[in-house]
Amino acid sequence: MLPPLDESSAPHQPWGLFRDWYEAARPLHPPEPDAMALATVGADGRPSARIVLLKQFDDEGLVFHTHYDSRKGEDLGHHPVAALLFYWPAQLRQVRIEGSVSRLESEASDAYFKTRPRDSQIGAWASPQSRPLQGREELDGRLDRYSARFAGQTIPRPPHWGGYRLLPLRFEFWQARPNRLHDRLLYQRRADQSWSLERLAP
Repeated sequence: MLPPLDESSAPHQPWGLFRDWYEAARPLHPPEPDAMALATVGADGRPSARIVLLKQFDDEGLVFHTHYDSRKGEDLGHHPVAALLFYWPAQLRQVRIEGSVSRLESEASDAYFKTRPRDSQIGAWASPQSRPLQGREELDGRLDRYSARFAGQTIPRPPHWGGYRLLPLRFEFWQARPNRLHDRLLYQRRADQSWSLERLAP
């Protein structure tokens, strides 16, 4: 078990601690150390969660990519807020993050799309994400059609696909301790963009 998580020695803002935990988790959680649960709220007020991959982060927020017209994209169109959850079981740590969400700039989405494997680029065109299909054959047929359409060409980013950035308003760092008396530190963004820090009961 890792040393206790102590607010007296924690940084004044959460990004440094998140970077330290993230980098420590990467070699211990193959093949998807970047996997995170993304929770959104639909127009009907019902929550929905799924696993997505973190693609980058900095002091401006955390970035993931998806279809704009998927269920999560539609949710974010109605309610541009979300929660993220990282769980790294090898270290018995989790990080909960809540905040506002906005679409990534087109240029940034274009740049990331160019780095994707070609098959993944074609898949972004072929899949009408979250929409009903008549069967696997329909999806395979769409894949064949787009493969033929872009044969020998550079594949552009689909207009219905791109990135989102979550700007955190809350970070909660959770670390397991004996007897379920776990450590929980909560950072909250103040109006002046500084961060408050407090310990929560397990």
